[in-house]
Amino acid sequence: MCLAVPGKLVSILSNDEATADLGGIQKNVNVSLIADPKPGDWVIIHVGFALQRINEEEARATLALLADAANSGDAAQEPSAEAAA
Repeated sequence: MCLAVPGKLVSILSNDEATADLGGIQKNVNVSLIADPKPGDWVIIHVGFALQRINEEEARATLALLADAANSGDAAQEPSAEAAA
């Protein structure tokens, strides 16, 4: 499965490269597909490429959905106290 995640551009390093914040982790990403990228822009990132700009509300909603999915996956994998008995 492929997954693109929201990230916030922190700094522009060159015409093709920027630093993005991905949930507290900063990574350099290719921004050559984004017209006039600026620090503070929210973008969708897939395999190191910023694919498109999105608004902050959409980014935060997507991050919340990803967090919920991760949390529900953890709960589903852990045995309950009843199952362990």
